[in-house]
This record gives sequence, C-alpha cells and structure tokens, in this order.
Amino acid sequence: MHTLNIDVAVIGAGTAGLAAYRAAKARGASAVVIEGGPYGTTCARVGCMPSKLLIAAAEAAHALRHSAPFGVHMDGEVRIDGREVMDRVKRERDRFVGFVLKGVEGIPPQDRLRGYARFIDNTTLQVDEHTLVQARRVVIATGSSPLIPPPFQVFGDKLIINDDVFDWDTLPESVAVFGPGVIGLELGQALSRLGVKVRVFGRGGGVGPLSDPAVRDYASQALGREFYLDPDAKVLEMGLADGKPQIRYLNLDGEEVCERFDYVLAATGRAPNVRGLALENAGLELDAAGVPKFDPRTLQCGNSPVFIAGDANNILPLLHEAADEGKTAGDNAALYPAVGPGLRRSSIAVVFSDPQMMMVGSRYADLPAGEFAVGEVSFEDQGRSRVMGVNQGLLHVYADRISGRFLGAEMIGPRAENLAHLLAWSHQQGLTIAQMLEMPFYHPVIEEGLRTALRDAAAKLAQD
Repeated sequence: MHTLNIDVAVIGAGTAGLAAYRAAKARGASAVVIEGGPYGTTCARVGCMPSKLLIAAAEAAHALRHSAPFGVHMDGEVRIDGREVMDRVKRERDRFVGFVLKGVEGIPPQDRLRGYARFIDNTTLQVDEHTLVQARRVVIATGSSPLIPPPFQVFGDKLIINDDVFDWDTLPESVAVFGPGVIGLELGQALSRLGVKVRVFGRGGGVGPLSDPAVRDYASQALGREFYLDPDAKVLEMGLADGKPQIRYLNLDGEEVCERFDYVLAATGRAPNVRGLALENAGLELDAAGVPKFDPRTLQCGNSPVFIAGDANNILPLLHEAADEGKTAGDNAALYPAVGPGLRRSSIAVVFSDPQMMMVGSRYADLPAGEFAVGEVSFEDQGRSRVMGVNQGLLHVYADRISGRFLGAEMIGPRAENLAHLLAWSHQQGLTIAQMLEMPFYHPVIEEGLRTALRDAAAKLAQD
C-alpha cells in the first residue's frame, strides 16, 4: 500500500472541499483532495442548476397559458414535449458540471486522490485499499445525501430522489411528492406546470423554510391554488398496485382518496455523509446523528486537528455557505493550531417557487417574543406587482424594539430573490429601519413594497 505524507487532507471534492483545498494551498500548505464519487458539485449535478433549468421550462409553459389577462391570447393548446424539456435540462446540466470538472482538472494530479477515505486515527486515513494518507490536519467536506424514511421503501424502484429526476429521458404522467420543503416545492410546482399530475404531501404543516405563521399560511394557500398541496397530510396507506405506487389519503376536504402514480419523489430532507468514514477511530465527540461536534465559528472539531465544512456539518446547506466554510476550514487547517473564526455573512435563503420565498437574517421563530416589531406589506395591491400580474405575496420585516435595528425578514411574493439581497446587505451592515428608509427607491418598482413594510415597522416602533 502506498503511503502519502501531507499537511492537509481534504475529504470530498464538492464546493466546500475544493474551497478548503485552495485555501490550504494559498496558505503554503501541501494538500490533497480525496474523492470516491463523481466529480462535480451537488449544485451543478443534482441541485441548484438542473432544478432551475426545469423551473425555467415550467415558467415558459405557465407564461403561455396565463397571457390572457394582458389581452394576449394564444389560440390552441400549449404543447409540451417532455423529451425536449429533459434533453435541455440534461444538456445544460452537463455543461455546468463541465465547468466544475475543468476546475478539478486544474488541480495537479498529485493533489488528487481517487477513492473513499476512512479514519485510522484522527490524522491517518486509508483510501480504499491502495493508499495510506499520513496527514497533519484533516478537513471533512463530504456533503450530504437525501434522507429516505424506511416506510417509503415499500415503493421499490418507483421511489426516487431529486437526483433521479434529472436523468429522466421524458416527463412522467404523475408524481407524488413527499416533503413540501425547498426541493419538494420547486420540483413539484415545476412538474405540475409541465403537465404532470402532482400531489405534494407534508407532515406538521411546514411550507418551505418559512417559520412565520402568517407568511407560511399565505404560502400554503397561494401555492395550493395551483397544485395539490397538503402540508399536514393524512396518509392512510402506501404500497404498490399492479407495479405502480398507490397512496390512500384524506384530501383537504376530509374525503378518502386512493390514487396511483408513476413515481414517488422523496424530498424528506438530507443527512450529512459521515457514515463510512469510521469516525469512531478519530477520537472525536459525535452528536446523536453521528456528526462530529464542532465550533461553528472555526469549524474545528473539539481541540483536534480535524475540521468539518459544508453540507457535512448541516449548519446551512447552501452553496455560498459551503464555499465560505470551505475557505475557513482550509485556512484553519493550514494554520493549526492558530485557528480563528472565519467569515459568516448574514444568512439568506431563497425558494424558486412562484411566488418565490425568501428568508434573511433571524427567523421569526428564533426571535424572542415581545422584543421585536413586525412590518408588513401585502403585494396584492402593490403597484408594479399588479401591472405585471404577479400580485400575490406577503412580506414581514422584523425590527428590534429598542434599537430599531433590522433583524430579519420572511416573504413569499414577486422577485423575492432580489429583495432578499437588498435585505441581506442591509442586515450585514447592521442598519436600522430608519436608515433603510433613507435609501433611494425608484418608481414604479416592486421594491416600493419593501418600503411600505419598512414604514409599517417604523410606525410600530414609534408607538413603543
């Protein structure tokens, strides 16, 4: 067996792992990146990019069907060619993956090690049966995988995850989606708009990442007008009938329904990829899920020379967070034991449903009751939104009652992805509601709705 001596060993060649490798190298450390699966980040292969390609096709179909309110009529049916839809999704997906692969290929061959790593001790790794890596520090950046509850195994090979969707050659006729989180809502709505019969089932009432009850309820009603969505479904029985998934459930009116589907999509969350790493040999303290306990500022696992970054640590499984964390882990691995906190930007999350959802800064559920004011705006009568025929939505902004500082926001509504950036920048600068209202607003734009919410927050602060 070959033995490799190295300063920093990075396990995983996704967004966090590649960032960690580059950061360690920039600090002058020798480093190797170890990967046993396919190169190409989750975002490029099965996440952000292919899902947005499917959503773009769905939006094109939706726009054609809903032009009549503007006096623009399309005579005849909208024809959706499922093979053409999926051909573009896969072709463009492969193009994005290609960009990532070029980046990996730019890494010197001696710094790339193919195979699956497992710990022998906290700085010794065995890669398959061919290489023993004697590292001084280790970065775990193994990403995450879809989490499938055992009861869903009853569907056999008709049970799919989001990864499988992007390998379809054409669109199916029907799909049952379990999990109205980000993945379930984005794919469920897109498939519905592309002519697939979709049923989305949830448990506990959650809709996307939203925690504000009023915004969450608005989202449930708005999306439910377009496709079947039950955030707290009463599923009575699941199984296969004549080779097809069959689900018996109570619908929103309390009536018993039994339907068959081509596929069941499990969008029930993701779990860190830590199984198989033999972490029990690393001498690390693990949490209940088997993930090493770590400092979220430095990403160091206890006092050890091991760091964990990206989806593997399950803090915020988002690409931009993985990139930042990878750099932090790589820097600290190179500088160990002189570790320090890395960059933590204001949190920002977007769901590319229609209407879109967003969350910025502190969530409603995490704010102490009675210590913040809520500014609100409905987009149903907001000028530019009505002009464009996208006047659905509700925005809540949260402000500290004592300082007036902007704390966070939750929203469903038009162009939420753009408003999220404005609000995240304001949050990161620590602006107050009054300071935000001093900023320029053009007319007529959707951002005027944000100004209305800020004014509402300012009025409530003035009453305190």
